[in-house]
Amino acid sequence: MIASEAQHPSQKLNSTRTLLPPALDEAVARELARWRTEGRMARLWARDAGLWTGSDEGRWLGWLDIPGRMQQNLSSLAGFRTDAQRYAHVLLLGMGGSSLGPEVLARTFGTQPGWPEFHVADTTDPTQVRAIQASLDLSQTLVILSSKSGSTLEPNALKAHFHKALVDLLGAEEAARRLVAITDPGSSLQRLAETENFQRLFLGDPEIGGRYSVLSPFGLVPAAAMGLDLGRLVGAAEAMAAACKPEVPAGENPGLLLGAVLATGLAQGRDKLTIYSGPGLDAFGGWAEQLLAESTGKIGRGIVPIDAKQVSEPSVYGADRLFVHLTLAGRPDPRAAAIQALADAGHPVVHIEVVDTYGVAQEFFRWEIATAVVGAAMGIHPFDQPDVESAKIAARKLTDAYEQEGSLPAETPFLEDEGIKLFADEANAAALKATARSATLVDTLKAHLGRTGTGDYVALLAFLPMNAATEEILEELRLAIRDATHAAVCLGFGPRFLHSTGQVYKGGANNGVFVQITCDEAEELPVPGKRYGFGIVKAAQARGDFAVLAERGRRALRVHLGPDPVAGLERLASAIGRALA
Repeated sequence: MIASEAQHPSQKLNSTRTLLPPALDEAVARELARWRTEGRMARLWARDAGLWTGSDEGRWLGWLDIPGRMQQNLSSLAGFRTDAQRYAHVLLLGMGGSSLGPEVLARTFGTQPGWPEFHVADTTDPTQVRAIQASLDLSQTLVILSSKSGSTLEPNALKAHFHKALVDLLGAEEAARRLVAITDPGSSLQRLAETENFQRLFLGDPEIGGRYSVLSPFGLVPAAAMGLDLGRLVGAAEAMAAACKPEVPAGENPGLLLGAVLATGLAQGRDKLTIYSGPGLDAFGGWAEQLLAESTGKIGRGIVPIDAKQVSEPSVYGADRLFVHLTLAGRPDPRAAAIQALADAGHPVVHIEVVDTYGVAQEFFRWEIATAVVGAAMGIHPFDQPDVESAKIAARKLTDAYEQEGSLPAETPFLEDEGIKLFADEANAAALKATARSATLVDTLKAHLGRTGTGDYVALLAFLPMNAATEEILEELRLAIRDATHAAVCLGFGPRFLHSTGQVYKGGANNGVFVQITCDEAEELPVPGKRYGFGIVKAAQARGDFAVLAERGRRALRVHLGPDPVAGLERLASAIGRALA
């Protein structure tokens, strides 16, 4: 194992320490030399699309200089900060890049003294929407609607719901004064905000994609509402941007170094990246998952990111793994010894120590540079997300059909056992029937998970309420499958993951084994102005995503629980336990 530590001119810059096997260490050195001798960092900063595919990449690099531009315009947020402080709660409605960045900030900093509690709604699950609403005092809540396009299904449905609730409680005029919009110029949301007289409208930069937007108004407006020191936050990002400039030696450039490790690891078959975020940085992995999966998971390749909590024995992990461990200075991670054992056993590990909570802004910028570097090494377009769009289209067709017909198209399970229904496309159903020892739930699950081979991963895709009860059972399931198959196991809640890791599942390599988990809704929640409710939207999103997985020839099985997701998950966990025994 070869250890190295990046040296930086500023004592306040987050530090990096890499522990790499010799073959990977040598490959990283060659990749850094290539970037140096070919002047590739200068080309990146010059927005040279030829560094990637020669398409329109140059017009998606507005994030490169956004820290400096925002630093010059922070005064424009002063009035909004004053207004926001008057409320007890701020609720952000968004998806993907619009919600994951603000969520990192909210969980990293917590509620600031004298400032409102910050909440994020990025779901169409009726139970979860109700739970979010129950956690608020709506009479003391400011609502931020955040969407670059303004046409994203989920935030628009959530806006309809919470706007109606505000109108019912406060009247139409006061409800409008509680709404703030963040969107790109010319979007339908801009027109809506102007027509309905929202309290404020903030415009983003159309040359910054959603997952790269956290240091733009899409992250800084929520940060202002949280009461964060915006100058310090943006200043931290500027420090990392300076450290990632072309004139910095390649081996000392934090973004290039991380990108080179990820790219060369991918080239050597290490396409599963496990991210361990230490205490105080817990939400960072979810943001990084979206950045990497949406940016690199395309044309049959890509990094499969896993935002993980628990560490196991080194022998559980295969040669397809790479690990990044982030810690916050002064906040020891109880898993540190276990993660060091991975490095001692020959697994590649990158340690990053974040200097303080504001240092998380440095990591936003570092990982954006690193992702652009990986995209260049792969020769792909790292700023589009074609397969996220395909799932959106499939879901929209189903919701449109519901609007016309009053029901979703009928479907028939190929097996029903122990109160659980199994669905699959024709090819997957035939394959499972042919290999399962008997037509039972346990044997079918055994046949499905048995299709996991060396280099594969398993993904649990849960269209269920995201709460402590479901997360606990699913985490146990994840560990059980990982320990039995020695495969990386991803876990995502729908529809969140559709705007994140969903891209690599459909656009990346065909090395995933998918278990989609759905449930009946115990109680539907109407979407104002629509014939369908949130439960129908969620069902359409699940079925649409499953259809695209099947079209791509993925090994996919849908497990449909009853109306009680926790009881259903417990039955499923029992069945999987017997299947893996």
